[in-house]
Amino acid sequence: MSDMRDRELTTYRDVQLSPDFSELRRRFRRFVFPMTALFLVWYFVYVLLADYAHGFMSTKVAGNITVALLFGLGQFVSTFAITMIYVRWADRRIDPDAEKLRHQIEGEPQ
Repeated sequence: MSDMRDRELTTYRDVQLSPDFSELRRRFRRFVFPMTALFLVWYFVYVLLADYAHGFMSTKVAGNITVALLFGLGQFVSTFAITMIYVRWADRRIDPDAEKLRHQIEGEPQ
């Protein structure tokens, strides 16, 4: 039992140290970190404008629709857009290589 567990841990450790896994992790981080930073900046700009730019945010665009309302709705739209962009990107750039690594770890034919 212990020998089998040691072998599995070695396989996981080998994969973690492999260049393929490092490349996969690097590719993931190069997408996720900038996208997260972009969204957080957009979010904090919205919050700061709502707190400090009352005049601008209360500007009516059409009827009772204000700039603040449009920015708030934009937060939802951008969240869904980022999610869709990530899913499409991951399907093309992450999932195929992750699947290969999974087969390597589990010892299944590809």
